[in-house]
Amino acid sequence: MLTSDELFRYSRQLVLPDFGKQGQEKLKQAKVLVIGAGGLGAPVLLYLAAAGVGHIGIVDHDNVDISNLQRQVLFYTADIGKSKAETAATRLHELNTEIQIKVFKEKLIAENALNIIKQFDVIVDCSDNFPTRYLLNDACVLLDKVLIYASVFRYEGQLAVFNGKKSDGNHYPNYRDLFPEPPSPGTVMNCEQGGVLGVLPGLIGCMQANEVIKLIASSGDVLHGRLLIFDTLSMQQQIIRIPERNSRLQIKSLIDYEEFCGLKTKHTYSGMKEITVQELKAMKDSGEDFQLIDVREDYEVETSDIGGEWIPMGDIPENVGKISKAKKVIIHCRSGGRSGNVVQWLEKNHGFSNLYNLKGGIVSWATEIDPDMEVA
Repeated sequence: MLTSDELFRYSRQLVLPDFGKQGQEKLKQAKVLVIGAGGLGAPVLLYLAAAGVGHIGIVDHDNVDISNLQRQVLFYTADIGKSKAETAATRLHELNTEIQIKVFKEKLIAENALNIIKQFDVIVDCSDNFPTRYLLNDACVLLDKVLIYASVFRYEGQLAVFNGKKSDGNHYPNYRDLFPEPPSPGTVMNCEQGGVLGVLPGLIGCMQANEVIKLIASSGDVLHGRLLIFDTLSMQQQIIRIPERNSRLQIKSLIDYEEFCGLKTKHTYSGMKEITVQELKAMKDSGEDFQLIDVREDYEVETSDIGGEWIPMGDIPENVGKISKAKKVIIHCRSGGRSGNVVQWLEKNHGFSNLYNLKGGIVSWATEIDPDMEVA
């Protein structure tokens, strides 16, 4: 039952056709889990709390960073260094004292996913990496939970509702029906590498919250089995139907998703050849014949450059032919992560055996070789 305060708080929703008191009471009873309190999670959490979703779970093990503030509108400058999940919970309580919030300040992994997810009715994927997306999907299939998915990159966002149940008892497609296999490591940039327009997660996150509310209140046409693609530059959107591949039949248990996505294989960093910045400097000073490739983005190169050829990580697959197999090739980025992924991808998919990752990247170069160098 709604209290007198709640009747007044939600009065603008209560007068809506096909929503009313019944829809608001459904929201009050609902339990919604949001994975990720970042760019997408911030608007999702704000609008679900404001709408009166009675029980909200927040999963996020990260802390607030200054680079988050351009799009993660739950946080302020004074929050830098604080737990995202705990800070988000504080903000939501300030917004709506009528709701209950449960914080999971931990990384969602196969070992804890089922135990956390089973406590909630609807799951909202606001994550930013492929292992978590596949983990969430499989857990939701196993527990028969609806998954509200979204992703953003640069100027484009995607939104879909997975694993809903049809009137005949069968299920709508899940994430694996849309993406049966994860991309190879190093072929898809994340928002840190490729950028994201600050308002984009806000727009797509609001759409996610809208689908959650529609689903709970049984109002409107939920985006079951369809993928919405939204372009902020043109303000155009398209909706495509997701194929039904019956992939849910293959999901029997949770697996190692880092390994499934190619991020933890037999050919890992421990087996990858690396050189230090001191060794690279000695090679440059001696005039040794080698190829140096920078896989950072253009704005990073403008700030700091140690020479060599510039091929952004996202352009590597189309430029494999420019990479020598006849001499030593050193690949570098800001701190060694992206370049390491590129080395592994090239070795696995194109048979390179002459590649070296620059350990510590430009950051180590600036620290050990050129202290006056600025690093973006």
